[in-house]
Amino acid sequence: MASYLYRCGACGPWEVHRPIGTAEPVSTCPACGAPGRRWYTPPLLNRTPAAEASARLREEASGDAPAVTTAVPPAARRPVARDPRWSALPRP
Repeated sequence: MASYLYRCGACGPWEVHRPIGTAEPVSTCPACGAPGRRWYTPPLLNRTPAAEASARLREEASGDAPAVTTAVPPAARRPVARDPRWSALPRP
């Protein structure tokens, strides 16, 4: 089902869901019954979340030109104790 947008001069826009290719040029407004003309809008082809799209782009780019490291990553640092009483406790 495709979403088609129509606009009534008095009530504003509304969406109609119909099979692709069956949209009429004029439809009646569900609120007031007046005729409304179809608005042509760009199709909503990309509904992928932004985070997923960027992850896919990075994955695709790494296939052609993988990121190569030149050094070993630094080791994780131990957290610094903020409370002075903690310094007296035994460490693992």
